[in-house]
Amino acid sequence: MTTPLTEAADAPANASANAPQAAPATIPAALTADPLWWRSAVIYQVYVRSFADSDGDGTGDLRGVLAHLDHLQELGVDALWFNPWYPSPLADGGYDVADYRDIHPAFGTLADAEELIGAALERGIRTIIDIVPNHVSHEHEWFRAALAAGSGSPERERFWFHPGKGPNGDEPPTDWVSNFQGGTWTRTANPDGTPGEWYLHLFAPEQPDLNWNHPDVRAEHEDILRFWFDRGVAGVRIDSAGLLIKDPNLPEVPELVEPGGHPTEDRDEVHDVYRAWRRIADSYEGTRVLVGEVWVPDAARFAAYLRPDEMHTAFNFDFMARPWDAAELRASIDLMLDAHAPVGAPSTWVLSNHDVTRPVTRYGREDSGFAFARKRFGTPTDVELGTRRARAAALLTAALPGSLYLYQGDELGLPEVDLPREVLEDPMHFRSGGVDPGRDGCRVPLPWRGTASPFGFSPDGASAAPWLPQPAEWAALSVQAQEADAGSMLRLYRDALRIRRREAGFGDGPMAWLDLGPDVLAFSRGDDLVSVTNLGRTPVELPDHERILLASAPLADGLLAPDSTAWLRVRTGTESPRLAAGRTHLRTTT
Repeated sequence: MTTPLTEAADAPANASANAPQAAPATIPAALTADPLWWRSAVIYQVYVRSFADSDGDGTGDLRGVLAHLDHLQELGVDALWFNPWYPSPLADGGYDVADYRDIHPAFGTLADAEELIGAALERGIRTIIDIVPNHVSHEHEWFRAALAAGSGSPERERFWFHPGKGPNGDEPPTDWVSNFQGGTWTRTANPDGTPGEWYLHLFAPEQPDLNWNHPDVRAEHEDILRFWFDRGVAGVRIDSAGLLIKDPNLPEVPELVEPGGHPTEDRDEVHDVYRAWRRIADSYEGTRVLVGEVWVPDAARFAAYLRPDEMHTAFNFDFMARPWDAAELRASIDLMLDAHAPVGAPSTWVLSNHDVTRPVTRYGREDSGFAFARKRFGTPTDVELGTRRARAAALLTAALPGSLYLYQGDELGLPEVDLPREVLEDPMHFRSGGVDPGRDGCRVPLPWRGTASPFGFSPDGASAAPWLPQPAEWAALSVQAQEADAGSMLRLYRDALRIRRREAGFGDGPMAWLDLGPDVLAFSRGDDLVSVTNLGRTPVELPDHERILLASAPLADGLLAPDSTAWLRVRTGTESPRLAAGRTHLRTTT
């Protein structure tokens, strides 16, 4: 078994299982107000380890988030999504969970989490937490018990233990390929030291997959949902949501996979799990949302997860994977709106997250699309070009119908960091044989103030450096520096989210495309709003308008510059001939 990269917490996996279960005496009004809040919400992703360090140990924590709630409120977000904050060996950034009912000691305590949930609600900000149902940590109490119990035991039935193939069982049960590259099976040792059974892990060996055919697994996760809903959580983000159910016959992956026929992905039985979860969510006051991480290329099968009795929304990964190209982005927008329309669900729009190269870097590359397989060290980047495009993309996505996700640091225009190899921790780097830099470059701790590291991430005089090094040039990108700059990325995001909240035409609702040329993405929202993005190389004329509400870059002699977006107020009820001529079909998610 692979050695964990960081020591696990000493507490047993279910140490907090007997923590108080009672719901709050009164449900905060902020949690029950607006049952459709999730359809237009701006949701800010908090990667706790890198957000803010309150105690000077170099690791972000929940009290650090508490100290910066004013920043999040002023930014204008409606909810916070926290990456896993549970006890974990951190072999995969916390997605190897040792105890779902407690907080990693480096991040704080369960009481800190409860205080943070309540303090955010007082500011009208809801909390969404990450649930990781496909696998647990190899330090989880269940897996430890399974290893100790041995072959054929009831404890092993909660996982996928299986004899190997070949005369001596030396070959893994299947040739399935891990999401982190390499194989998906690790062999155990018997008490006498002889080779034993193999166990399945679609990710790292420290992340054994659970057997969702077992009633204990289903009951445990349903109880976990109740545990956090009782503490005021407004929703859960479901990690790797399509991977839970496996074919018990363990067939190899066929060359041509029929819908629902993959042995480990998007199997039809997975929908029973989410119908049960939805019943639990709907039993609570206020809308408690289920948000899926669903990587399913088929639009109809993707939409199946969003039926009224399953998830509320799912992440739209297609848009952020597309290159900076008008035809590509329009095709993605059409694809996602078409996928969501049959089930009446709103799309989600996101430019990055904790797994993806940051937009400022990605959009400054010759190949501005995203794929894990193409990540390489030393890829040339034009940061100035990438920043210009990231500003335009921020307004473009904020104007689209549905909800908006914002990854911490994107509001500051932070670039991906080229980190020294010796500080990297991401298992994707190691399992690629050192070819892939992994995802740590987008997880570098945030700069808050000052001119030198730790840039206010840790208190002055902190005893430890940030867990990943911050570049010296981030002095110009700190929150403090950008608050003083009217043209900064932070000020752009604040203005955009303020206008988005104020204007009824934005958020959930219909849109209509406007044809302003092959390199322009233009569409109307509501009765009097138009968004125009120029992805071409020459300035373009704006349609007739009363005024410009916001632009990502100054106009060039009255024209919209390349790689920029403008939001326009147009006259209500009397459409100009140019605008009317450009209007095409109506798109809607309602």
